[in-house]
Amino acid sequence: MNKLRFVAGAFIVVMVAATSGQRTAIADERDKLVGTWKLVSAVSDDLTTGQKTNIYKMPVGFITYGADGRIMTIIVDSVRKKPTANVATAAEAEALFRSMVAYAGTYTIKGNQVIHRPDVSWNETWTGTDQIRDYKFDGEHLVLATAPSPDPFTGKMSVRSLVWEKIK
Repeated sequence: MNKLRFVAGAFIVVMVAATSGQRTAIADERDKLVGTWKLVSAVSDDLTTGQKTNIYKMPVGFITYGADGRIMTIIVDSVRKKPTANVATAAEAEALFRSMVAYAGTYTIKGNQVIHRPDVSWNETWTGTDQIRDYKFDGEHLVLATAPSPDPFTGKMSVRSLVWEKIK
């Protein structure tokens, strides 16, 4: 009976230590992620043709990860045309909409993935969904990559990779 208690106790100690180590690793990754990052590059890899193309002509964007588990991001094509008047025409509004991505919500880290859960988005099909990104740190850069999925603008199966630099 004492041997059984010893084994059970040892098992609990090992499990608590293992769980604590996992929590520490996740906390370290979250600490690295927290802050505001500026977009450096954005590339789409078309899985049908293998062709790599820039997302937008000249993308500009920011992504902010908060210590509270919140995320906000916006990406626009810097060559967007300003509407000719204070109120955009239907065509101008559509062009502006199609030249951006924006959402805000929560995020969690699971292994080498960060999962964004938009509470609000420029495209309502994303609101309430899990936007899963593989992530890695490459020196001073954060690299986020989508899983193979339809491009939100072209519908073509692709992997989109975005490289970010932390704002200091």
